[in-house]
Amino acid sequence: MKIFEAAYPVNHTPGADELLSAAARACGVPARKIVRCDIIRRSLDARGKLVYRYQVRALVEGDEPVKEYRFDYKNVASARPVIIVGGGPAGMFAALTLLQRGLKPVILERGKDVHARKRDIAAISQKQTVNPESNYCFGEGGAGTFSDGKLYTRSNKRGDVYEVLHQMAAFGAPESILIDARPHIGSDILPRMVEGIRECIVSHGGEYHFEAHVTDIKPLAGDGDRWEVICEGGLTFKAHDVILATGHSARDIYKLFDSKGWALEAKDFALGVRAEHPQSLINQIQYHGRWQGGMPAAEYSLAEQVEGRGVFSFCMCPGGILVPSTTENGALVLNGMSNSQRNGALANAGIVVQVSAADVPEYSRYGTFALLEFQRSLEQKMFEVSNSLRAPSQRLVDFCRGKLSANLPKSSYAAGTVSAPLTEILPPFVAESLRRAFVMFDKKMHGYYTNDALLLACESRTSSPVRIPREAETLCHPQLAGLYPCGEGAGYAGGIVSSALDGIAVVNSICR
Repeated sequence: MKIFEAAYPVNHTPGADELLSAAARACGVPARKIVRCDIIRRSLDARGKLVYRYQVRALVEGDEPVKEYRFDYKNVASARPVIIVGGGPAGMFAALTLLQRGLKPVILERGKDVHARKRDIAAISQKQTVNPESNYCFGEGGAGTFSDGKLYTRSNKRGDVYEVLHQMAAFGAPESILIDARPHIGSDILPRMVEGIRECIVSHGGEYHFEAHVTDIKPLAGDGDRWEVICEGGLTFKAHDVILATGHSARDIYKLFDSKGWALEAKDFALGVRAEHPQSLINQIQYHGRWQGGMPAAEYSLAEQVEGRGVFSFCMCPGGILVPSTTENGALVLNGMSNSQRNGALANAGIVVQVSAADVPEYSRYGTFALLEFQRSLEQKMFEVSNSLRAPSQRLVDFCRGKLSANLPKSSYAAGTVSAPLTEILPPFVAESLRRAFVMFDKKMHGYYTNDALLLACESRTSSPVRIPREAETLCHPQLAGLYPCGEGAGYAGGIVSSALDGIAVVNSICR
């Protein structure tokens, strides 16, 4: 087997014959000796002449065959159940892995199925009302369903990334995710994909329960079922093992653990603003003025240290829109999403600042929940500025100069914007770190620092400020045999793929 690189213009996709000829040259053998030739990675190189760089894997006669991904989902209707609390990426891929291992997944999702969830999401911007159980964070597929669908994790340290990507492709994600260096799916495709996963789980004997908000988890005595999980309304489930995959916004689960004296840990997180630029400007900067129609919308990733504090871009959405991702009324949180074509006029990204408990000593009385309460109070403060879901906003240069914006550029945020002095509204250490970082960012992306860019507050759900501890070997809570904290909400993942990998890892641990 040989892996080689080939470059082709951005407007040209190499055909099978071209790749075969290139493989024969790279391997130094006649083309008839090439058994198989596959593109395994594609990345856009804009440093010089615009080209796609392909990594190609060639198998010559006598080589070992490459791994084929096939998934054997068993009928588990009468098998031993495993309760999964949460139907996001961690929960879904834990369930798919249980099917392969011959165990029955029972998913308890506090939100609604993906179609009913769309109606509740539309009402947030249209009617300025939030359903605390069905929104951009809660519901089938979790927070990732209505996002850009970025799948950037390529490290196999957590598990086999391609196991996740191949399953996603089998359920309707574009085949390009298997080769793109920075793959994404898009919010127009993700709902169909998660629905396909659910149909697979149910058709093989698993269970899905929507609007099943877990209110209590009780240990049971005896040698059989170890756990009883109780939902709002009294619906009860029992199982030997429970996977807790609730996502980063299920604050009530942390409170439940605290009420029972079960171990929790405080965790640093990051917060800041969403920065919205014209996508044409980002294209011009990143393609060095050579962007052409048909090229993908340009992305960016920025990071700086401001007096030892990290300031970085988060969840960048090319050609995307901004959405209100709060989970409660009277609070405001922003996030970004993109469709698969990423063809919107504006680009947005979170620009966030690292925050630790030492930064907010006034919240120390909350102990483990110090940063969680700080996060919540800031979200409520953002809402109070306009007494609505309209986002407090300021032009980028105005923000850095401490000047209230007399007018605001058009935004993709459907709920609306209101001019506000973000320098005064944000915590001082956050505002100052952002002001200095934006000037530094312009040295890496000349033109980024512009008053045509709009800052909207706030972006505060980068990750959970609380972690549920677990043992490194068993992945089980150290105090609670059979209870497995999992995914982003437990503090062990940071996106769709890493959450899916964590769900798989937990199931593998259960089966061991």
